[in-house]
Amino acid sequence: MIASMAAFAIEDAFLKTVTKQLPVGQVLMMFGAAGLCVFALMARRAGASIFQAQVLTKNMLFRAVFEFFGRLFYVLAIALTPMSSATAILQSAPLFVVLGARIFFREKVDAKTWIAIFLGLFGVLIILRPSAADFSLLSLLALIGTLGFVGRDLFSRTAPSSLTKEVLGFYGFTTMMIAGACYTVWDGKPSVSLQAQQFLMLAAALLAGVFAYTALMTAMRTGSIGAVTPYRYSRLLFGISIGVIVFGEQLDAPMLLGCAIVIGAGLFIGWQNQRRQPAQ
Repeated sequence: MIASMAAFAIEDAFLKTVTKQLPVGQVLMMFGAAGLCVFALMARRAGASIFQAQVLTKNMLFRAVFEFFGRLFYVLAIALTPMSSATAILQSAPLFVVLGARIFFREKVDAKTWIAIFLGLFGVLIILRPSAADFSLLSLLALIGTLGFVGRDLFSRTAPSSLTKEVLGFYGFTTMMIAGACYTVWDGKPSVSLQAQQFLMLAAALLAGVFAYTALMTAMRTGSIGAVTPYRYSRLLFGISIGVIVFGEQLDAPMLLGCAIVIGAGLFIGWQNQRRQPAQ
């Protein structure tokens, strides 16, 4: 999970840079098309069949819908808002994962965990600052993207064993390409010819993204949700560091306070889950 979070932060940095020069929809389509080709080759090498009836099950269709919104809105967030802010909001994912596990999988949640979840969501509000003068609807992009990723990860747990991480990766990047096409139609911006530098940045983002996606699917499908998800917080360190060092972004006290509350709540939930583990 830690390796996945580091690679995702690197992917974000390259995508944020290239979306300053190319339309977001075009970037999503190219990135998705290249990624699905890579995962198709990986699936073929592993002997996994891409076209299976299980892909069309209800849970996998739900997974695709969540992936669509997660990919689209989070890329929009890193393109249009500070990377450090988008990364900070993404850290609420473990809280929503636990909440989603309660709703979809009927997992038990005790009173202390409920308190931690609501405290964490309060931390997200501090980061968003909906009452501040500089708040805009763009601030919600990362939150919508985060909810999409949460649903994607939850329904990945229900994927049949025949749908390997290579197959899931193929459909994940296919969904990204579809999201890019839909946004291009809505946005109406014409495609732009790629320069060598832009091609290299997209290639670097693809390498980081393929590795990150594979590592994430492995972590979510083989580890306990409670044990694995707290390590998502390592992405905050990577993402904020890149935002400050590479993009010259500024951190303020409310954001740091919100991050501390969200991380504290998430770590408490992880600790609670670890305490209950021996009794299971």
